Amino acid sequence: MSTVEARDLFRLYSSPEGTSVALQGLTLDVAEGELLVVFGPSGSGKSTLLRMLAGLDRPSAGTVSVLGHDLRTLRGRALTEYRSRTLGYADQHYARALAPELTARQLVGLRLALIGIGRAERDRVADRLLERVGLDDRRDALPRELSGGQQQRVAICAALAHRPRLFIADEPTGELDSANAAQIYELIRALSRDAGATTVLVSHDPESAAVADRVVQIRDGRVSGEGGDAVVNRGGWIRIPEELLHGASRARLEPAPDGVILRVRERAAEPGPVLDEQAPGDVVARTVSLAKSYGGEHVFRDLTIELAAGQLSAVTGPSGSGKSTLLHLLAGLDLPSAGEVHVLDKQVFALDATGRARLRREHIGLVTQGSDLVPFLTARESVELTLAMRGVSRNEASARATATLASVGLGELSGQRVARLSMGERQRVAVARALAARPQLLLADEPTARLDEANARAVGRLFAELAATTGTAIVCATHDPVLIEHARVEVPLATLAL
Repeated sequence: MSTVEARDLFRLYSSPEGTSVALQGLTLDVAEGELLVVFGPSGSGKSTLLRMLAGLDRPSAGTVSVLGHDLRTLRGRALTEYRSRTLGYADQHYARALAPELTARQLVGLRLALIGIGRAERDRVADRLLERVGLDDRRDALPRELSGGQQQRVAICAALAHRPRLFIADEPTGELDSANAAQIYELIRALSRDAGATTVLVSHDPESAAVADRVVQIRDGRVSGEGGDAVVNRGGWIRIPEELLHGASRARLEPAPDGVILRVRERAAEPGPVLDEQAPGDVVARTVSLAKSYGGEHVFRDLTIELAAGQLSAVTGPSGSGKSTLLHLLAGLDLPSAGEVHVLDKQVFALDATGRARLRREHIGLVTQGSDLVPFLTARESVELTLAMRGVSRNEASARATATLASVGLGELSGQRVARLSMGERQRVAVARALAARPQLLLADEPTARLDEANARAVGRLFAELAATTGTAIVCATHDPVLIEHARVEVPLATLAL
C-alpha cells in the first residue's frame, strides 16, 4: 500500500516576467512506512513537491494523494485536520516554527497542546525528544539563546512530537555539523520506525542516504534516477547525471546488444589556473578577549582573532559553538558579555545603534541563515534595492545586479520574483545582494547550507576570487567542507573558545 501517490505532476508559476516550471510530469509512489530520501540540485522541484504534500501548494496538472486524501481538493476543516494530525513538516524556514517567547520544551510540546494532550504527557514527550538530540540541558532556553543548529533541532522535534503518519523534512540538517546531522538522520529513522510513519526527506547531503530505504533523484521537475539507475520517463526522456558527463556538451547514443551506450563527444574546457597565493592585507576586523553568554551558558570566552583584507576565512566548529553569534557581534547586531570588536579601526560597541547601522550600511555585507528577501520583488530588484539604499545610481545598480546574479548562476532567473524561486536560488540571491554592495567586510552565515555541491563550489570559488581581486575580507560561518577547502584561513571556534 502506498502512503503517497503522485501522477504526472506539473506546477507552473506565472508572473509578468513569464512562466517558470517547478515540476513537469513528476510521478512518484512512497510505500507505507518507507523512508525515502530525495536528492536533486537547487531549483529541481524538491521543495515544491514537499509543499504539495503539505497541502501548501496545488498542482497545475496531475494528481497527488496522501493516505487517500486528494490534496488537490482538500480544504477547510479537512485540510486543517490533515495538517495537525496526519502530517509532520520540518520546513527549511525552521525559525518560523519557533515562537520567540516559548522555551524549547514548550515549543516541542506545542502541537500536542493544540490537539488536547495534557501538560504532564507533553512535557514527558518533549523532554525525551530533546534528550535524543542532545538538548536536554537547554529545555528552558528561548530560541534567541540557541544557535541556528540548535533551533533547527528543536523545530524537527516539534514536527515529530505528535507522531505523524507522514513526516516530510526539507533540508533538516542544512546548518548542522556532520556529527549532529548524523544524529538527526538517526532520530528521524528511529521515530519513523517507532510510529510506523512514512518519511520523505529532501537533502543535498549524501550522508542522508545511509538511513534511507530508497533514494530517488529529481532534476528539471521529474524523477531522473532511483538508486544508481536512471529513470526513463514518458516519451523516452532520460537525464544523464552530470558527474558521468564530466562537463561534456555533446554525446552520441549507440545501440548495443544489451541496451544503449553513451559516448561523450565534447568535453568542457579545463578549469582556469588557481589564483596566485597572496599575502593577507590589512586587518579589517578583530576581536579582543571577546565573550558571549546567554542565561549563564557560555557560547565562547576570551576569543581573540584577526580577519585580514583579501582573504576568505571560514569560521568552523560544531553546532552551538558560536559561529552565528560571532558574525552577529562583528556586524554589531548583538552585544558581547565582555571584550571588544573592532571593524575598520572602529570599536563597534563604542558606537550607538545609529552608528552601528551606518557602519553596516557603508562597509559590511551580511548573508544570514534565514531568507530576509522581499517575496514580491524580482531577484534583480532585490539586489538593486540594497544598492539604492547605499546611494548607488540606478544605472550602476542595474549593471552590478546583472553581473552579480550571473556570477552566482542566476542570470536567466534575474527577472523572476523571489516567491517563485527555490530556497537554494533565494540563498544565491542573498549572496549576490551582499556581493553587489562591494563591502570591505562580508559576513556570510552558512551561505551554502541549502545548495547542491556544484552550486556550493561555485559560491566558494566566487568568494575566494572576490577576496583575492577586490581586497574584501570575507568571513563565512560554515560546516560545509566544499566551502572550507576554498578558504585561506580557518577559525575553529571549538578550539579557540575553550
